[in-house]
Amino acid sequence: EPQLVESGGGWVKPGGSLRLSCAASGFTFGLFDMKWVRHPPGKGPEWISAINGDGTTPYYKDSVKGRFNISRDNAANALYLQMNSLPPRDSGMYYCATGLSTVTPYEYWGQGTQVTVSS
Repeated sequence: EPQLVESGGGWVKPGGSLRLSCAASGFTFGLFDMKWVRHPPGKGPEWISAINGDGTTPYYKDSVKGRFNISRDNAANALYLQMNSLPPRDSGMYYCATGLSTVTPYEYWGQGTQVTVSS
């Protein structure tokens, strides 16, 4: 059974940076796209970023382009999200997610890690 465990969240002042990590297990990590999804307080979840299996092709929501960088280390079964120049609107619970088929691209989720951007 695939398992995903996020870490690295916390409180940061506006303009600061955080690096989120997602440890994966229970599946052949390097074969599958990985996603980061954010759930802001009081709003619905929103897709933030994704990366293909071999890590060569990243994708970003427009509002985070140029500030966020997604990467992965397939040897370590790890996914990362470097977040820079954070404004308060980037606050929320951040989840990594994946699916083992194109029919269910968001089948597996971690427990999330909270990011709070506030002065």
